[in-house]
Amino acid sequence: MEMIIALTIFVLAYVGIITEKINRALVACGGGLFMLLAGITTTDLAFMKHVDWNTIALLFSMMILVSITSQNGLFEYIAIKLAQQVKGKPLPLLAVIGTLTAVGSALLDNVTTVLLLVPITLTLTRILKVTSLPFLIVVILSSNIGGTATLIGDPPNIMIGQAVDHLDFNDFLYNLAPIVVVIYAIVIPLLLFFYRKRLKVDNQHRESLLRLNAEDYLKRGPLLYKSTIVLLMTISGFLLHPILHTDLTNIAMAGAVLLLLLTQKEHKIEEVFESIEWVTLFFFIGLFILIGGLEEVGIIDEIARAILLYTDGDMPKTALVILWGAGILSAFLDNIPFVAAMIPVITEFSGYGMTNLDPLWWSLALGSCLGGNGTLIGASANVVVAGLALKEKQEVRFIEFLKIGLPVVFISLIISTIYIYFRYLLPYY
Repeated sequence: MEMIIALTIFVLAYVGIITEKINRALVACGGGLFMLLAGITTTDLAFMKHVDWNTIALLFSMMILVSITSQNGLFEYIAIKLAQQVKGKPLPLLAVIGTLTAVGSALLDNVTTVLLLVPITLTLTRILKVTSLPFLIVVILSSNIGGTATLIGDPPNIMIGQAVDHLDFNDFLYNLAPIVVVIYAIVIPLLLFFYRKRLKVDNQHRESLLRLNAEDYLKRGPLLYKSTIVLLMTISGFLLHPILHTDLTNIAMAGAVLLLLLTQKEHKIEEVFESIEWVTLFFFIGLFILIGGLEEVGIIDEIARAILLYTDGDMPKTALVILWGAGILSAFLDNIPFVAAMIPVITEFSGYGMTNLDPLWWSLALGSCLGGNGTLIGASANVVVAGLALKEKQEVRFIEFLKIGLPVVFISLIISTIYIYFRYLLPYY
């Protein structure tokens, strides 16, 4: 009975999120509350187990860093310089922003990258008087594709890296980066072709952009130097994460607290907190509790076990089912709890005589990370971009994103299937 109640609550909440008649944060938190009231989960479990406070704290810290830094005109300066390099042409600019997002997501993590790049993107679209939606969608898709390439790029990879002792940063780079480059090289041209007629810029606006002096937007002074230095220190900390052996969230929180201390005379802390994307943070909290309810009644675990039981221990079949199962389910659920459920199940496969589980780990990583592109709630970066855009009254609608995201997921999974088959599975035939 509990399983039916939990599934009903989740489906109703999901419908509410898709229809967008009510604010998505209110729907998610309401669904989480009903999970508590129905006894599906408890308050202790919801807030101590299911809500991923590492993700919340990382987002909160990066929002503080970006909020303070953005008040110096730094993002406007970067945006104008970037647009002038491509002569204000929207399609080349779309490709440049997508590439920056993909590379940044691999080297940092995709949530941090979109927090840095979305303000730049929105500034550019305002200057050029062009619709921001294609740019925001490309940022989302590029962040998830690029984040797949490294251990620190996407939360599912971090979880797999922590669970499997012999896999390190270089292993992820060696096994996942090549196929990520191929997927990106195919997806971006398709997106540029799809948006070619929607992205038209008036020559007058282009000329206005080219005449702008980017230096005029920089507010030079102590605040600019303090915020830029702390932001660069935080990013450096992310890059040195494998050497420092400290959590990414700790690095982000240290940067946020340091910047608040250094700039408390220029900006009141209360004013900084007012600029935080609270709607996005509460949407995450509600979503984590919703998914946690499914986890408590065993739905996610049953899905994971059903996938593996269906394959009957056959390595090629198991790898491909995990790839596609993770890809499809991660599009409609948050990929973090699904990966958490799959990790112990894959580990158990060593008892079926499988001595090399690496093909399964790479299949899980590719499926869960790339599958996050399917819907607006498929991955953390998607929700963050939608929240930042909504604050600037540039809404990314669920259905409109779905029309682009799902085809990209299927293209990515088909390419990944070919890659997994020829690189890892041929010896099993």
